[in-house]
Amino acid sequence: MSESDRNPVPISRFRVVLNRLRFPWDWIRRDPGPTPGRGDGAKDDPRERLRVQVGVVRDAMGGDVATAGSDGAARAEDDADTAYLFRPGHALVRDDETFERLDRFFGDRQDTYAGRLDRVPDRAGDTGILVRLPSRRDERDDVLATLDEVDDAFRPSAQDDPDGYRVYTEHPVMTPDHLLYVTATGHLCPATEPQTVRTDRPWPDVNPDETAGEGIRVSVVDTGLWLGALDNPAVPWMDGVVPASPLDEEVILPPAIHPYGGHGTFVAGVIQCMAPASRVEVEGALTHGGAVYESDICLQLHQALTEREHPQIISISAGTHTRKNMALLGFDMLAAAHGLDDGEDTIVVAAAGNDGSTDPFWPAAFPWVVGVGSVDSDGKMSDYSNHGEWVDVYARGRDLVNAFPTGTYTCYEPPNKGQVRQFKNLAQWSGTSFSTPVVTGLIAARMSAAGENAQQARAAVLKGATTTGGLPIVGPLT
Repeated sequence: MSESDRNPVPISRFRVVLNRLRFPWDWIRRDPGPTPGRGDGAKDDPRERLRVQVGVVRDAMGGDVATAGSDGAARAEDDADTAYLFRPGHALVRDDETFERLDRFFGDRQDTYAGRLDRVPDRAGDTGILVRLPSRRDERDDVLATLDEVDDAFRPSAQDDPDGYRVYTEHPVMTPDHLLYVTATGHLCPATEPQTVRTDRPWPDVNPDETAGEGIRVSVVDTGLWLGALDNPAVPWMDGVVPASPLDEEVILPPAIHPYGGHGTFVAGVIQCMAPASRVEVEGALTHGGAVYESDICLQLHQALTEREHPQIISISAGTHTRKNMALLGFDMLAAAHGLDDGEDTIVVAAAGNDGSTDPFWPAAFPWVVGVGSVDSDGKMSDYSNHGEWVDVYARGRDLVNAFPTGTYTCYEPPNKGQVRQFKNLAQWSGTSFSTPVVTGLIAARMSAAGENAQQARAAVLKGATTTGGLPIVGPLT
């Protein structure tokens, strides 16, 4: 591959901070006890694991992150009770008209609030308006308590009330700036972190149809790309993968592979195996770990989708649960602005999440997104996979094998904390993060083979699903 092929003009400029980990919130309800054959056999403490994971994100975000408790009305006193993460002191507002109503709402209640709404510069447009919320005089949380009061004042109504605040709407007028996180393995997986393998082949294997995916551009929104996978004879199927720009390289230190390093590389490799001729561009950032705020990723997606050579498929192995299970406002606005809800130009495929929950996991739960759950090789739903009517399709997500950085990885989660694993080019990993690129690759292959647009190919792939145990399943299982 030539240098110009490796570093082409990018189709997007996401600069996404989507590194290293996921948060299976429902682990806090389960305690499987000792896990035979893993680590030193120490007890798998799900609450401690969640504390560790939230701590990693908090450190990576410079402390600029807040945790909502399970009841949603106040912050979690213990990170082990986290329901979702959000940006403190900020919120997303739908549009200018809504901003004016809300500003008037706060201005009329200065006995409760110390100040008015404040727009964050350069953060308004087709993905909502990012605002700083006024502080509260009663010292309650300035996001969670305030949004409860906004909900009461702007309750959907067919007519404006005399105070002029309430307007009929099917969507929330203001939401937290939720934090989206990478979703990798589930709470009862064979490993909560990547495993070593004794094979030189990926699973699923490379599609023998070398033309599958030809002419199709796929954007992987993830942790960036480990360049050691390119021009590497050990992983030749990675030849069609490139970083979206030089800044999207994921730097790996071989003596100490960082937590969830290589996640984007692995995901891209799965797509490339399913659709070898597709052009897979990996987006990412290097300096932050763990997660990305909704306002940031939506702004970056907006910028990408306004480019002439925008991707036809966007694969996102990330998401979040939300306040009151409400839809992500920024993604809702993004879809309306770019026609994502009709899927003719671009479709989004997203992971359903790994906490064994039926609660919607966003953006996968949007009807215009292909939400992907995970099944095992026997076609049964993986015990970690989220599920429900909002999940569109399932593919195997257990024990996939693909490209991974060469080096030493030290486990940081219980029960394997401190265990040292040596990797060379490949790893085995499990989660809806990896069933997602299976479906992405199937759609890309269908688009090129049938000459269909993204929406037509999506419909055809979903229609071709086989039903096992009531689950619509696509792709190989064994």
